Amino acid sequence: MELFLMSITTGIMVGGIYALVALGWVLIYKCSGVLNLAMGELTLIGAYVSLSFYSMGVPFLLSLLFSLIIGLILGILTEWVFLDKLIGKPVLTVIMVTVGLSFFFKGIVEFIWGTDTQVFEPPVFSIEPIRIGQLVIGQVYLWSFIAAIILLVIFVSFFKYTRWGLAMQATADDEMAALSLGVSARFVYGAAWAIAFMAAGVGGTFLGNINGLNISVGYLGLLVLPVVVLGGLNSVPGAIVGGIIIGILQNLCGTYLDKYFPGGVKEIAPFAFMAIFLLFKPHGLWGWERIERV
Repeated sequence: MELFLMSITTGIMVGGIYALVALGWVLIYKCSGVLNLAMGELTLIGAYVSLSFYSMGVPFLLSLLFSLIIGLILGILTEWVFLDKLIGKPVLTVIMVTVGLSFFFKGIVEFIWGTDTQVFEPPVFSIEPIRIGQLVIGQVYLWSFIAAIILLVIFVSFFKYTRWGLAMQATADDEMAALSLGVSARFVYGAAWAIAFMAAGVGGTFLGNINGLNISVGYLGLLVLPVVVLGGLNSVPGAIVGGIIIGILQNLCGTYLDKYFPGGVKEIAPFAFMAIFLLFKPHGLWGWERIERV
C-alpha cells in the first residue's frame, strides 16, 4: 500500500508538469485549430535558457523569470516570422510548418548546447525528501508541482478575467465574429505562441531538475499528446485533469509492470491508453463535439 500511495503521489506531481506543457498545445489549437508538433522543442529551449542563466550564477527564480521573458519574445517572433503569412491557409499547411519548426529548433539546441546530459549545479532542490506520514516525496517533485499549479492558476485567470484573454477565447469560439468586433487575429495567435513557449519552458526546466537535461526532454512534446487527447484538444481544465491522470497511469505502470516487461512500459502506456480511449471518447473528456449539417 505504501508503494501504491507513493506511485500515486509522484504521478500527481509529475502530472502537474505535464498539464502545464499541455496548456501550450491547447492554447494554439483553441485559437487556430492547429496541432503544434514543435511543443517538445519549445520545452527544450526554455529549459536550456534557464540552465544557462543558472550556470552563470543567476538565482534559480530569476533564471526562471528570464526564461519566461525570453519565451515570450521567441513565441511572438516565431508567429511573426513563420506563421503570420499562413493565417487563413489550410490547417494541414500550418501543421507541416510546425513539423519543420520542430527540426529547426532541435538543430539550434544541438548547435548551441550540444547533446550531452547537463544538470543544474549546484542542485536547486535538496535531495532530502519530505516525509508525510508513510509517504516520502522528493522535494523536486513537490516544488515542481506547486510551481506548475501556480502558473496554471495564473494562465486560467488570464483567460477568464482579462481583456486579452477574453479576446483569445472569442477568437477560438468564432474567428469571423471576433474579427468583426475588432479583435486582432495576429495578436491572438502571437499571444498563444508566446504563452505556449512560456508554459513549455517552465515545464522543461522542472523536468530538467528531476532527471537532468538533454535532447530527449524534447520527446515530452509527444508524451503530452495523450494528456491533450484525454482532456480534449480545446479544453484548459481538460489539460489539467488529463495531465494528472496520465502522470498517475505512467507511474503505476512503471512501478508494477516494468519488472515484468522491461524496456519502457512506462513510456508506452500513455499512448496505448490514448488509442483505447479514442475508441470510446474521440473528443476527449471536455472536447467540443462539432456537428455539421449539409
